[in-house]
Order: sequence, then C-alpha cells, then structure tokens
Amino acid sequence: MDQIRWRKSSRSSGNNGQCVELAHTLTVVRDSKNPAGPTLVGRIDALVAAVKNGSLGH
Repeated sequence: MDQIRWRKSSRSSGNNGQCVELAHTLTVVRDSKNPAGPTLVGRIDALVAAVKNGSLGH
C-alpha cells in the first residue's frame, strides 16, 4: 500500500484529525490518524451505498 496516493477531505481538519482517507487507484480506505494501520479494500459503489443507507453506523 506504500505506492498508493491517499486523499482526505479538506473539511477533515475541523474534526480533530478524525477522518478516513480514500485512494483513487484502488478503492481503499484507512484511518488518517493511523496510516500504517489496517486498510479496507472494496468496491466504491458498495461503500457509497453503505454510507447513503446508514449501514456503517458510527
């Protein structure tokens, strides 16, 4: 995962650094506070659907 270019929302600075980061090369998500930690790999359409229908929780 070292070769992946990570992006996070420009609004993440207002959440005390608590956000997730996305990679466009793959559908990969990680915690911005722990970049060396685990990653979640999946299809972007499934992630967007889960966010929209609220099935991810808090």
